[in-house]
Amino acid sequence: MSAAGTVRKLVIGIQSEESVFRRPGFAPEAWPRFQPVAHSLVAGYHATLENCSLPVLVPRLEAVAPELRGFAYEGAGMALAALDVVAPWRRRLQEFVDGPGAAHIYPVYVGVGLALARLKRRPENHLAPLDPVLGWVIADGYGFHEGFFATRRHFAGRAVPMRLSPYTRRVFDQGLGRALWFSGGAVVDRIVATIDRFPPERQAELWSGIGLASAYGGGTDRAGLGALHTAAGPYRAQLARGAATAAMGRVQAGNSAEHTDLACEVFCGLPAGAAAGVLDRARENLPVGGVEPAYEVWRQRSLAHFSVPRAQAATPDG
Repeated sequence: MSAAGTVRKLVIGIQSEESVFRRPGFAPEAWPRFQPVAHSLVAGYHATLENCSLPVLVPRLEAVAPELRGFAYEGAGMALAALDVVAPWRRRLQEFVDGPGAAHIYPVYVGVGLALARLKRRPENHLAPLDPVLGWVIADGYGFHEGFFATRRHFAGRAVPMRLSPYTRRVFDQGLGRALWFSGGAVVDRIVATIDRFPPERQAELWSGIGLASAYGGGTDRAGLGALHTAAGPYRAQLARGAATAAMGRVQAGNSAEHTDLACEVFCGLPAGAAAGVLDRARENLPVGGVEPAYEVWRQRSLAHFSVPRAQAATPDG
């Protein structure tokens, strides 16, 4: 580790991921179930702080087990974004996304949102250099950070982040849903009860985040996924879209996981590859630069597919 890397770890490193999971507001099941996820993210974050030179960094990220590798890249995105904010004379993040991080762009952008929340920077102000569609994922990462590190404020208090724009608050809530899955230890009854206490206008995005997190991170079995699908009720399409998004990220990176396949089967009625294909097709010919963000057009197109009853969607004309 370089001298600069040592200083960076001391100043902005994460001392103990387990201590976060042991705080009030977290389910007792959270740490045992998601310890590998937390370790992988923090490993990627610290590896990047220690040495962000890509020839050194990338082999360390690739050494993480394929199923968990996306979380390591998320940690790398978090560190690179933080370094770009505090030392903006280099474009470390862009170099990474244009190169070895391209296949992991979704979790990398989630990591960017984590860094912006930690540094108290508004995500809207950092969209310009990012992918015109997926750049909005940083608002999801921002919401995850706030939900994960301020559980009482955001889940018991159901705080609304008024400093963010109305649309950013929607994507924020998707990240909040992901945070609920991990902090709630994948305990279905606990998670459903928490969502039910939110105003109806926020529940759709929370369910989208639950679908994404449960499909990408695992944590429960077929019965648990089935219970989620039943409980989602009118928000099953959002749950399916979230799972398909997780599948898209895994297909793009080539790091498939059995729990992602299972979630897509239960939520989408499709194999993971086919669910990812729905999102790929929805992204074709997106209008960029319009009044509505291209990211939202993409999400609504995919949501429309999953809103169609499964038997009808499976027909050649569906």
